[in-house]
Amino acid sequence: MSVFDGLKFRKSFSPIHNLDPRIKFVYVIAVFISALLFSQILPLIILFLIQLPFVFLARVQKQWFRSLRGAAFLAGFIFAINIFTNFFFNNWSLTAFDVENALGMTMRFVVLIVSFSVFFLTTSPDHLGLALEQSHMPYEFAFAFTTAVRFVPVLAEEAQTIMDAQKARGLELEKGNILKRIRNYIPILIPLIVSAIRRSLELAEAMESRAWGAVKKRTNLYLLKLHKGDYVLIGITTFLLITTIYVRLFLFTYIPLVSNFF
Repeated sequence: MSVFDGLKFRKSFSPIHNLDPRIKFVYVIAVFISALLFSQILPLIILFLIQLPFVFLARVQKQWFRSLRGAAFLAGFIFAINIFTNFFFNNWSLTAFDVENALGMTMRFVVLIVSFSVFFLTTSPDHLGLALEQSHMPYEFAFAFTTAVRFVPVLAEEAQTIMDAQKARGLELEKGNILKRIRNYIPILIPLIVSAIRRSLELAEAMESRAWGAVKKRTNLYLLKLHKGDYVLIGITTFLLITTIYVRLFLFTYIPLVSNFF
């Protein structure tokens, strides 16, 4: 559940927390596009290292590292699938290039996890919903999205609590074959689903008691405005996107492969 811990907002005062959510989201999309443009491991490592200053400026190193640790299983699964696919379709042979290609696909996934983790760790759900509204998104969509962002980490924590309670009662979750492990998770899924239904009913009653949807034209106490740091991030995002597109179009053949050094 640590991967969801890396998506939970941590209230703090830092240059990254104070940035406009809209500009941060544009930056994340730019990183996403840049990661999709490359399959070599060296450009993806550079994209990974670019995220580190944001992590240290936001002072969310521990939570960010937990998200990486939580995503390690999926990263290993991606690497194993790519290795097996290359091995199967290359007449049961594997080269250094195939291994590097598998590492590149895995590193691409890690870069995406890192960028989105920093975004959610430093962006309040309230500000995120306000950013969606000011971007002329329908309020119903903005409310549904921010509610999901709020409740996913809560449900993850509740699932962990249920797992600990079931383990204390003698439930073995990590023993047996795959089918047995799946059956062992049934006593966890049922209480979690019941709890999610109860939360949804409580949320619906709270919305009705506050006359949700009674007024079509809503007003907000705060308005998001761009500041100096936002313009700096716009410049960084523009430079990153232009550089990656230029390298992909004109310098792609000059990017060295790690396998060539061995």
